[in-house]
Amino acid sequence: MRLKFASYNIHKAVGTDGRRDADRIITVLRELDADIIALQEADLRVGQRASVLERAALDDTPWKPVDVAKRPRSLGWHGNALLVRRKFKIINAEPLDLPTLEPRGAARADLHIDGIRVRVVGMHLDLSGLRRRDQIKAVLGHVEDCGPACPTVLMGDFNQWGNQTGAMQEFNAGWHILDTGRSFPSRQPIARLDRIVTSPEWGCLEQHVHHSGMAAQASDHLPIVAHLELPNL
Repeated sequence: MRLKFASYNIHKAVGTDGRRDADRIITVLRELDADIIALQEADLRVGQRASVLERAALDDTPWKPVDVAKRPRSLGWHGNALLVRRKFKIINAEPLDLPTLEPRGAARADLHIDGIRVRVVGMHLDLSGLRRRDQIKAVLGHVEDCGPACPTVLMGDFNQWGNQTGAMQEFNAGWHILDTGRSFPSRQPIARLDRIVTSPEWGCLEQHVHHSGMAAQASDHLPIVAHLELPNL
């Protein structure tokens, strides 16, 4: 089985020109054409935490949102949303609270794809770095406890520069940190803040940052992409 995963911090749909334009985000999602997409900053942080992407606009795309929102107008939890192909069966899903000094969370979904259970977690980790290690520990603990072990992909804005330093050392026990490339800031990326991390079952066929004229304008982050396969399942 081969799947295309993507992670994208959409910056509340505010582009590098300072304008909020959800249509540009939808255009970039169509460019990605991924099977499973983790979005960060998908909801506003004030008021009713409304999604910056209208559900009607998503109805015209190949994806359906995973139901992890706790508020009726939100798409995700603390801005973390998951989009999956409409044909995929969502077994279960839930929002996660992360240890934090500021509002942070994650979203987890178990999917049934071609007879195989696949787990995915989207997250946006601490900017300061003071609780980032605790947040990763919390995500890994949840993955171990939430159901039967299965191929798992963790992705999102980790706010971490190095792959082998700081909080990323929590993945040393068997997890694979993909080197998708520099994704921030979108116009002249210098930092690898966005990550895709896989459990050992996955093989990586391709990994990269998605560069396009629209992606350079639509958000302050570029999306990252990984083509993964399960060769032994």
